[in-house]
Amino acid sequence: MTAGLHADALRTLTGWAAPDDQQRLLRSAYVEHLRTHDDGMLRSCVPAHLTASAMVLDHTGERVLLTLHRKGGFWGQLGGHCEPQDDTLAAAAMREATEESGIGGLRLVDDAPVDLDRHALSTAFGTCGEHLDVRYAVVAPPGAEPVVSDESDELAWFSIGKLLAGDLPGTAVEDLARLVRRARAALGQSSAQSSGQSSDRLSPAVADTPSR
Repeated sequence: MTAGLHADALRTLTGWAAPDDQQRLLRSAYVEHLRTHDDGMLRSCVPAHLTASAMVLDHTGERVLLTLHRKGGFWGQLGGHCEPQDDTLAAAAMREATEESGIGGLRLVDDAPVDLDRHALSTAFGTCGEHLDVRYAVVAPPGAEPVVSDESDELAWFSIGKLLAGDLPGTAVEDLARLVRRARAALGQSSAQSSGQSSDRLSPAVADTPSR
């Protein structure tokens, strides 16, 4: 169970096309951590371990759901520790997003991550000294209404346009704008691919239809 999660994380990260040099360096560091720590996916691996998180976009791609984290006191994406029952990194991110948002019917934009971030933690997080976070893009269904969990003090939808224009919550995590950009780009790419596939599927039928 845990071995399967560890193996999936190695496969995911080694096969991931990192978008820039900084992300490639982080990917290498994550892979090295996993190769030297059999328990590197679990919080029992101290002080550092991998975590999984999700930037949740609404169905229009115009807003993102952020949490005011209860322990950390900051606004950021949903996510947290992997658990022994998680089979994959993506499944861990989806579980965390569902638990912390209270929204059913969430959908992964892609099985691949959109971003990595390694960050130190305050003493409020106990024995966790550093999180090696793997981030995914997730889409909520139309009309989704979030429900605050024990992990959060507040949940709210934020306009992507305003966030990228610099209108960030005062206690937003430092890399929030970068993550929002990458999640929205992944959604746009996924939508474009889906449209192309739909056109391809329709083309033969159109060609076989007699003209009138």
